[in-house]
Amino acid sequence: MTALYIDADACPVKAEAERVATRHKIKMFLVSNGGLRLSQNPLVEVVIVPDGPDVADMWIAERCGPGDVVVTGDIPLAAKCVEAGARVLKHNGEALTARNIGNVLATRDLMADLRAADPFRQGGGKGFTKADRSRFLEALERELRAAARG
Repeated sequence: MTALYIDADACPVKAEAERVATRHKIKMFLVSNGGLRLSQNPLVEVVIVPDGPDVADMWIAERCGPGDVVVTGDIPLAAKCVEAGARVLKHNGEALTARNIGNVLATRDLMADLRAADPFRQGGGKGFTKADRSRFLEALERELRAAARG
């Protein structure tokens, strides 16, 4: 049975994901190391993991698999989930797949190297927009339907 895993730390689309999961009657796991409000929704389980580097990521990676959908902005976690057979979406609706995860990882590593080489480099990411939210909702709907078909 399909489950939806949300890497909930700094996730801007938790409420949207809950609405879509509820409509599809799919169990949703909000995974974080704290700071989340408990949901009254019986389909939503808030999982609070101990503090530590990547503990929430490990919890998700150890449980997701084929037929599941994972929402994360963490590229190394996304790679592990893709490898496990899960469908993965970034918060802006971009799908991370076996075909593109290698390039996304390489770009992430290159950008980390550039930031490390120039400590005065400012900026980086752009803000989260209404268009990103809309793309996410469309993508999540598409991925949950595809996961249900098998």
